[in-house]
Amino acid sequence: MKAKSYREMSAIERRSKSLEAKTIRGLITISIFLGIALLATGLGLYTYSIGRQYIRDAHYLSHIAASSASHGTDILEMSDAVMARYRSLTDEQINMIGTDEYRALFADCQQDYDYHMLVKILAQYITFDEVSDVYIAMYDEQTCRMVYIVDPDTEETLYPGEWEDVTYDGMEKFLSYSGDGILYDIDHTAKYGWMCTVGTPLLDDDGRIVAFVLVDLTIDELWQGMRTYVTQITLMLILIVLVLMLVTVRNIERHLVQPINLIADAAQAYVDDRKAGKRGGQHFSKLDIHTGDEIENLSLTMSEMEGEMADFVQNLASVTAEKERISTELSLATRIQAAMLPHIFPAFPDRSEFDVYATMDPAKEVGGDFYDYFLIDDDHLCLVMADVSGKGVPAALFMMAVKIIIANYAKMGHSPADVLNITNKAICENNQEEMFVSVWLGVLEISTGKLTAANAGHEYPAIRYGNGEFEMKKERHSLVVGAMDDTTYREYEVTMTPGSKLFLYTDGVPEASDESHKLFGEERMLAALNKDADATPDQMLRNVSEDIMAFVNGAEQFDDLTMLCLEFKG
Repeated sequence: MKAKSYREMSAIERRSKSLEAKTIRGLITISIFLGIALLATGLGLYTYSIGRQYIRDAHYLSHIAASSASHGTDILEMSDAVMARYRSLTDEQINMIGTDEYRALFADCQQDYDYHMLVKILAQYITFDEVSDVYIAMYDEQTCRMVYIVDPDTEETLYPGEWEDVTYDGMEKFLSYSGDGILYDIDHTAKYGWMCTVGTPLLDDDGRIVAFVLVDLTIDELWQGMRTYVTQITLMLILIVLVLMLVTVRNIERHLVQPINLIADAAQAYVDDRKAGKRGGQHFSKLDIHTGDEIENLSLTMSEMEGEMADFVQNLASVTAEKERISTELSLATRIQAAMLPHIFPAFPDRSEFDVYATMDPAKEVGGDFYDYFLIDDDHLCLVMADVSGKGVPAALFMMAVKIIIANYAKMGHSPADVLNITNKAICENNQEEMFVSVWLGVLEISTGKLTAANAGHEYPAIRYGNGEFEMKKERHSLVVGAMDDTTYREYEVTMTPGSKLFLYTDGVPEASDESHKLFGEERMLAALNKDADATPDQMLRNVSEDIMAFVNGAEQFDDLTMLCLEFKG
């Protein structure tokens, strides 16, 4: 379905597709993507910064707690005792965790003085807000469990020997600690959710890790800080977007939309005035647009274009008037040229010895071809077929001059060769444009049928003798008239018997071409003539013309089509 044009849209559709609406949508889209990018970047930096701070604080806390535990109690001996007791248990005993029977297995450890002292020491560190628990434990690598040594948590106390499953990666991180950096692990457990565990190892004299003082950090505080940060950043971004959108829309409305609408209104007024026939209005030059950018340049360009269009229309009116004058003169020239050529048929209604018919179809308003026929006396008929170089008015003027000269000297009784000799000298005396004309000139002696002809570079005639078929009469050509003043023209004779026909033509007939530039040619011309060789001269020319039109099939005519047919009846 074809999209609606701007003028076909409703007011709501125009508003939704306006530059202002597109700008707002673009700003919202950009702001959303930019806000998400800024939010993600800020959130990442915030999380990293706060998380690192929590971990450093927990590391410091675990280090202080480890130092206090090592100086105030024999934690190393107690840890070894708990782990030795744990490793000595059977699987059945280990699975009794959480029962009084299981705790009884480690009862002596709970009654130890060092245990109660450690509980008091560690309990004072749990008071920190971010800390979830501070305890001492050791990992059992064989069972991948963390075994509690001391846990001061009063809400959910884990007694010595109690254990929890841990991940292998987290356990290995603690057991393989080399002493560089902060020892911590962040993991998600089914019981506690996301937790960060920070530890300080307790080493014996041999450097062996006996236990860890561990500090658990709750992630809830971090999430709460993140939520607060997201809320603040989101509100700030919304405020910035609203302010930016308001400022941008006002600027676009002032510097883009309003100037464009002014230009569009001026253009519409210009079109309306043109349709109403009003001229001379100044639509764009009256616009007061000073945006200092491409819009102002467009306004100035439209103003210049309006002035140029006014001049163009004025010039076009003058050119159109001049063209109409030339067209009228050409039409008159066409009629004059047509009147100069014999055009009344039958040509000689009182002469039964012969019949003649001719046509000329110029390629332009006026052509350079011409034909002529006239009686020199009662027994001699003169026939002329000529083709002037070039087309249009110059060729037509040159044609008239040649026609008059040939007719005048032929009527004086000169032979065809003499007529061409005289005409050639007369033309060459003042031929500054170096034009020339090909001429076939023949004189028929009506009483005997003898045809005396001379050919000045013209096409070969086609002759039909008696009841035969048309064939080309090819004789030696002489040079065209107007080329060289010392040219001598030759004559030849043909005897026409009753029923014979002579076909004269210009090169526009065989050189007529179709759209693929293929020529009509002499063979097709002879075929058209012989299609009805007994036809009258006028029908004969119509047959040839119809075959030419069918061959070219609408292709443009580039040359004049001039033909003449003489039938000698005797």
